[in-house]
Amino acid sequence: MRWLNQNESENVEDRRGSSGGGGLLVGGGIGSVVIAVIVMLLGGDPSQILNSSAPEEQSASQAPTGPQPDDKAAQFTRLVLGSTEKVWTDLFAKQGAQYRKPVLVMFRGATTSGCGTAQEEMGPFYCPLDQKVYIDLSFYDLLAQRFQAPGDFAMAYVVAHEIGHHVQKQLGIMDKTDELRQRLSQREYNRVSVRLELQADFFAGVWAHHAQGQSFVLDENDVESALTAANAIGDDKIQEETQGRVVPDAFTHGTSAQRVYWFKKGLRTGDLSQGDTFNSREDANLQ
Repeated sequence: MRWLNQNESENVEDRRGSSGGGGLLVGGGIGSVVIAVIVMLLGGDPSQILNSSAPEEQSASQAPTGPQPDDKAAQFTRLVLGSTEKVWTDLFAKQGAQYRKPVLVMFRGATTSGCGTAQEEMGPFYCPLDQKVYIDLSFYDLLAQRFQAPGDFAMAYVVAHEIGHHVQKQLGIMDKTDELRQRLSQREYNRVSVRLELQADFFAGVWAHHAQGQSFVLDENDVESALTAANAIGDDKIQEETQGRVVPDAFTHGTSAQRVYWFKKGLRTGDLSQGDTFNSREDANLQ
């Protein structure tokens, strides 16, 4: 992945230099079984498992002083975020709309979010309540080692997927799905959640389609690394590994094949009109 003339985003809260949360963290109490599953998932609305009440914003977040071991990953994340800002601002403008840029919070260990306590074990996530993306940069190491998905573009896919949720929030899609949560059973809402996640994968592909040649140049290995990441975090693979069996009714993110399919479709077409994952079942027979 070779960067062109791409500026780093300024919409970043760097909390890596804070005390890791300390007394600012609220509650916790997340069961170890839940953590074991969430650590392998990307994206989604964590409000079901996080504290129901929104804590106060962390105060006096200061960027770390002096060189940090993950500074390279931090710089890369700012570049990716800057690229997503450029692409989505242009795409929204073409539809006569304004894209409101989200803030990305880098932290180490734990911090607060509008959805509750953010912890390293959760992996990256988007909080719709404060419209911020949260990421402990150590997840990139997990992506390379645990999921066997090394490479810059796999890391970029992680960020782009979370930004995809912000796009859903901007378009009103996430608010509509949240309304369904109150009316549907858990089993029924899981199906909605899967479609929400698959669309975020599609949006990540749309970003990559438009950023290619504008922000960066990709080669075949770059694309393969992102596909490997998408494939590794399917519900079917995660369930098989963590509990030894697959329970489709409990899926919340989609199968590996579905996630790869929708990311590839967004990457191939770059066409937002082809990303209605809620009404399309073109992926229904994928195994």
